Amino acid sequence: MIVVNGEKMEWAPGMTVKDVLRARNYIFRMLVVQVNGELVKRGTYDTAAVPDGATVDVIHMISGG
Repeated sequence: MIVVNGEKMEWAPGMTVKDVLRARNYIFRMLVVQVNGELVKRGTYDTAAVPDGATVDVIHMISGG
């Protein structure tokens, strides 16, 4: 089990940040992702592992003026 933005989600062996984003339907291009408080670089989402018990924070970056 992992927690994504405060909500529990089933974990699977080999799960990556990309898998989490896809499962939660986060398709916005400007995202910041942290796994257990560590920033994950955008270019590594498809290989960055999400361990069982992790806390994942996904933040939408919005600009405007």
